[in-house]
Amino acid sequence: MPADPAAPPPEDPPSPGAGASAPPDPAAGPGEPAGPGEPGAVGEPEEAREPVGPPGSRELSDRDRAVLAFERRSWPGPGAKERAVRERLGMSPTRYYQLLNALLDDPAALRHDPVTVNRLVRVRAAHRDAR
Repeated sequence: MPADPAAPPPEDPPSPGAGASAPPDPAAGPGEPAGPGEPGAVGEPEEAREPVGPPGSRELSDRDRAVLAFERRSWPGPGAKERAVRERLGMSPTRYYQLLNALLDDPAALRHDPVTVNRLVRVRAAHRDAR
């Protein structure tokens, strides 16, 4: 019986001694973005893509810099800021504040924008002391 021209060609069997899966193709790219405003490959946690090295040696991501730039601005009230977080950064306000809180402890963020980071660290400490 002739082969169906629309059918995909059969895969070659793995060579002896080869693993069950081939190494990923570096030219294939990281995959599709996880969602609007959330960079990353599908199914790959963002933390897994962070460069590994001594603390404070990494550079800030574009998203981290955008969060710090966003926080530099003053806002008339929490509603306007939360709406802008969703529209401009494409994330929930809860996620925004989680990322911001982590950035306050990151030496790379302090090097990037010391005025904003130090101001926010003081605000966070004052809130902690008030509890």
